[in-house]
Amino acid sequence: MKEKIETLLELLHTHFLDEAKHYSEFENSDVEYFAGCMLYNHFAFSKALDNLKTMDLSYDFLSAFSDEEFAAIEEIVKSIAFDDELQKLAFLQDFIQEAKAKYTKSELYLLDRFDYHVNAMAQRYEKNAEVMHIDFQNPLLRK
Repeated sequence: MKEKIETLLELLHTHFLDEAKHYSEFENSDVEYFAGCMLYNHFAFSKALDNLKTMDLSYDFLSAFSDEEFAAIEEIVKSIAFDDELQKLAFLQDFIQEAKAKYTKSELYLLDRFDYHVNAMAQRYEKNAEVMHIDFQNPLLRK
């Protein structure tokens, strides 16, 4: 699995060596964040919050790739498979920690948010807690 991740990250980082493909506020650490989100979506965790079943992959990030490039990336992600969700979770948590070790604190905004979300989900697995819905509506607008 490690080789697949290394190949995936190499493809993504190589793509973004061309600064013309950067989007506003691009950080190199964004590559690991979006790779993590792709893995998160692929793993389809049952303990994910309903409104976070799929982490939003930014249009800016995805639109930087041609259809052929994205198909190659997606093929790698889909080839990463585990027998159960706890193995998937451990793999994703290891991926995040390895990714965070590559960057300075100022470059970790998205990875830190992703880490927080995945660790909160891990607690639900630890406690065998049911998924609860979070309502993101402004309470002042409710009737």
